[in-house]
Amino acid sequence: MNPEGSRARRAHLVVRVLPDQTGITKTFDYLVPPEWAGRVALGTRVRIVLGPRRVGGWVVDVDVHPPADVDLKPLAKISGVGPSGEVIDLARWARWRWAARTPVPFLRTASSERMVAALPGPGVRRHEVPPSSDDIVQGAFADGPTILRLAPAADLVPVVQAAASLGDPLILCATRDHAERVARRLERAGVPTALHPDGWARAAAGGVAVVGTRAAVWATMRSPAAIVVFDEHDEVHQEERTPTWHVRDVAIERARRLGVPCVLTSPMPSLEALDRARLVTADRADEREGWPKVVVADRRDEDTARNALFSPALVEIARSDARLVCILNQKGRAVLLACATCRDLARCAECDAAVHRPGDDELVCRRCGATRPVVCASCGSTQLKTVRMGVGRVRDDLAALAGEPVIAITADDDDQIPTDARLFVGTEAALHRIDHADVVAFLDLDQELLAARYRASEQALALLVRAARLVGGRHGGGRLLLQTRSPDHEVVQAALHGDPSLVSEAERTRRRDFRFPPEVAMAEVSGAAAPTFVESLSALDLVDVDVVGPFEGTWRISAPDHVVLCDALDRVERPSGRLRLAVDPTRS
Repeated sequence: MNPEGSRARRAHLVVRVLPDQTGITKTFDYLVPPEWAGRVALGTRVRIVLGPRRVGGWVVDVDVHPPADVDLKPLAKISGVGPSGEVIDLARWARWRWAARTPVPFLRTASSERMVAALPGPGVRRHEVPPSSDDIVQGAFADGPTILRLAPAADLVPVVQAAASLGDPLILCATRDHAERVARRLERAGVPTALHPDGWARAAAGGVAVVGTRAAVWATMRSPAAIVVFDEHDEVHQEERTPTWHVRDVAIERARRLGVPCVLTSPMPSLEALDRARLVTADRADEREGWPKVVVADRRDEDTARNALFSPALVEIARSDARLVCILNQKGRAVLLACATCRDLARCAECDAAVHRPGDDELVCRRCGATRPVVCASCGSTQLKTVRMGVGRVRDDLAALAGEPVIAITADDDDQIPTDARLFVGTEAALHRIDHADVVAFLDLDQELLAARYRASEQALALLVRAARLVGGRHGGGRLLLQTRSPDHEVVQAALHGDPSLVSEAERTRRRDFRFPPEVAMAEVSGAAAPTFVESLSALDLVDVDVVGPFEGTWRISAPDHVVLCDALDRVERPSGRLRLAVDPTRS
């Protein structure tokens, strides 16, 4: 033991630092030089000497007692203010919940994009915000967590008002545009507001409402009074990269730890939200009015080979003066089969997804793997034909049909949209880039309804919700046109009646029967090191953990709940090599 090191340790504050290195899972202890006394606290961003390098990191514990036989080095530099202790503890929980090796990915998200040397003074309200006059909205904040089901055209201002009346809210939006609109509304109401991430320092200083998108759920705040997540169902709330954390679950856990209300809003709450939150709904008549008029073009009764993607209803709209947006998703669409006799689509008898025909003798479901003979379930015919969904000439065909130009929009386009354009065709990206329409037509809704993903129905309804916001509610005169061979599908019926519970009830039964989330907790493992990881997990011989696969290089791991699943994943030592471990996969 070094006596000098021991005396230095007693004279200096010792802090524990987590290096900002995803490959390092350990923390290290460092001395705080006396001249820095009072400047280093929990969460402070520092630089340390680690081996031959200087790297960044976060102070994750202060006034620690390191082992007696360790010679401690001093901190190399104070970089700036970092996440609060509350956020650090939340990141530790998230590391377990989404099977990350370290809390580093979460602390990176929780840190300012630029170093913050010091915080400004706290914000001061010009006047207090009164509670919302909408009793349903105000009641949603009384006991949480709550999922507030509001129609696509519903006004969300009462939700913002109710949250701001409680103090400094944390408001999380699906898009940057929406976050900016909410921030402007709060500022006009006299509420100082920090728009995340640019307003990171103002948020940490306190006295402000914090508004942002996904990353803002990790914002450091002095005293959050409520947490709101708008459009809880939207997939942008989940991180696509690993760890695959979700705003909804982080928000609920953070609100629980803080003891504040957590309100999720959605026109179509996910089953995960319905499992974790109290459901509050608007008046049934008001909810119906917040959905647009829906026209269903039943394509079973048409000669689609001759009419291609244009039903008579679509032709009439295209030749009118209505602003029309046609949606045809090209990526990930299902190859559909239809009966040559009765024209019904060939679907799985078990889970209702589309089936394909890999050979001459059987039909196979891509979602659940069930097989059956090549026979139409509706009329018994053995003659099935491929329903070919042409996309290459849709714009040209529509232009020829309408006699005027058609604008094509895909995710790869960044061209300015002409303000005087009337006709559009594109993927779902068009729903994000166009701000209003008279009619949104889904040229082939069956691509979405019968996709092999277990969340296909929820994802299809989410597209209809986004389209509904472009055309407005029933009083606005806008319409959705759904071209489909499945007019009785619960998604179509939910849109027709403005009743998303039709989807959630059908999905609940389906997920329970096939043991899909949220009936179980699930993770997917892939990558070069996946076989080694799965082998180590299987060696634990855990009764409640099921491993299925591989399927196209991916294993599915499921358990009765996240406690069992995440505890099991946490027990497995990570092998070297590339490994993707996705908890709560949304695109399976």
